[in-house]
Amino acid sequence: MRTPKDSGLHAPASRQRSAEDFDLIIGFLGFWALVLLAITVWMEVTGQSALLWALGLLTICLALWGMIRLRRTLPARTGRRPR
Repeated sequence: MRTPKDSGLHAPASRQRSAEDFDLIIGFLGFWALVLLAITVWMEVTGQSALLWALGLLTICLALWGMIRLRRTLPARTGRRPR
């Protein structure tokens, strides 16, 4: 017999938490992508070598793209308060 909390209508809490973890990682990668973009542009404008900064930016952008694609497979976040 199922209890009211185990009605089978909601996704398991662990799956919801993993979606929130993905959101945190995406935000973290997005922040560093902006930082690396600013550094790369500054290095190019001042005429310094920006190859390593650009490669780092490429790596972060690819990781960000991959995380966003993986995030789409998870369910949408739900509110923490019951309505």
